[in-house]
Amino acid sequence: MSKVIIVEGKTDKERLQEILDEPVEILCSYGTLSFEKAEEWASELEDSEVYLLVDADDSGEKIRKELNQVLPNIHHLYTQRMYREVATTPLEVLAQVLSNAYFKVKEIKTEEYF
Repeated sequence: MSKVIIVEGKTDKERLQEILDEPVEILCSYGTLSFEKAEEWASELEDSEVYLLVDADDSGEKIRKELNQVLPNIHHLYTQRMYREVATTPLEVLAQVLSNAYFKVKEIKTEEYF
């Protein structure tokens, strides 16, 4: 079974590609999601393990609700509210979110400040 992560934008996708250490298809909603697109994804992804990682804002919540209607078995992943956007979440935090969902991630070196 293949793994798929749905994100909002290209920057989110690039951010995840930096830390994933296994093949994962990453789809972008580009901030909005039509009912037709959601239905299309539902039929294309019925044999996949689908995860959703969107921004912690109104747009992200709207996408969560829409996709939950057509993909009721979707796994919801969350960034911490203090970062609001996937693209601005530190790599080590994203790596932890993905690791907790059993994705293989690269080792991320945290920067130390003196």
